[in-house]
Amino acid sequence: MTPARFPDDVAERFPEPPLSFEDREGRPIEIRSYDGSDAEHEALAEMYDAFDPADRAQGIPPSQPGAVRDWLDTILADDCLNVIAWHGDDAAGHATLVPDEDAYELAIFVLQAYQEAGIGTRLMKALLGYGQAEGIRKVWLTVERWNRAAVALYKKIGFETSNAESFELEMAIRLNDGEND
Repeated sequence: MTPARFPDDVAERFPEPPLSFEDREGRPIEIRSYDGSDAEHEALAEMYDAFDPADRAQGIPPSQPGAVRDWLDTILADDCLNVIAWHGDDAAGHATLVPDEDAYELAIFVLQAYQEAGIGTRLMKALLGYGQAEGIRKVWLTVERWNRAAVALYKKIGFETSNAESFELEMAIRLNDGEND
């Protein structure tokens, strides 16, 4: 369900992947766009299989291993944009833009052991930079309103609340100008 309202102003320019940095724990992290390989698909499946049930929101990622792989097949499709945060050969985080009518829905996940280390912020910025480079105009997401850390991160990056009428907030950002917006 695409929000009815998007910001009028275009967001700042975000960095495009690949990006390398050291997280707050001193770990070397590389953010790259998904390459479509079986090895990357499997690394993401393993990451989601290890995902803490307490960190699941809105039913995603799914908790059953078979369901995880089916869900990944959907969000890793050719019409989606995906970036992965790597710590060596291990996927530490993943962010995706999935087409939804005339916009894209954003979802981001960081393994618990890598949270609060600055990876999520850089992962999201890299995904939005990738989206800008690909000409995506509008992005939206939903977040549980009590997830204050996530809401603060989204606002810091430039998302604006577009709907606050339920237990979830809808937030949106404009990445590029476009006609008929």
